[in-house]
Amino acid sequence: MSVQLQVSGLIDRPVAEVFHFIAHEHVRNHPRWDPDIELEQMSDGPIGVGTIIKRRNSRSGTPVEGTMEVVEFEPNRAMGTVIHDGPTEMRGRMTFEALSDDETSLTIDVELPGLDESMDTNFLTSMIERSIRNMKQLIESEL
Repeated sequence: MSVQLQVSGLIDRPVAEVFHFIAHEHVRNHPRWDPDIELEQMSDGPIGVGTIIKRRNSRSGTPVEGTMEVVEFEPNRAMGTVIHDGPTEMRGRMTFEALSDDETSLTIDVELPGLDESMDTNFLTSMIERSIRNMKQLIESEL
């Protein structure tokens, strides 16, 4: 029993630039595309498999402390995380695909293990869609 979501979007920039902005600079940039989240990297070194990030999610009004662990990091291809916000676990995976020299397809997959498939996922889907729109705007205007 789990809930699974997938949302995709196109970003008019090379895959290496998109991956760098989203994955390598995740702690700095995530709060910019999702202002309900605060992040602080707890482990040393650049982001990669094993990186631990402290999270503070204020989306529901009451802040929830949690952690994010990077479990997959393949440059210019994928970044996977396991997130614990309070008692809730979420598995996220972002995949990056170069459609041309200057266009990247970004796909975000989210799995919420242990949740009932009959759960209304519209809110979470709309939040992911908002994040992709914000990423696109930030990346295309800054890079």
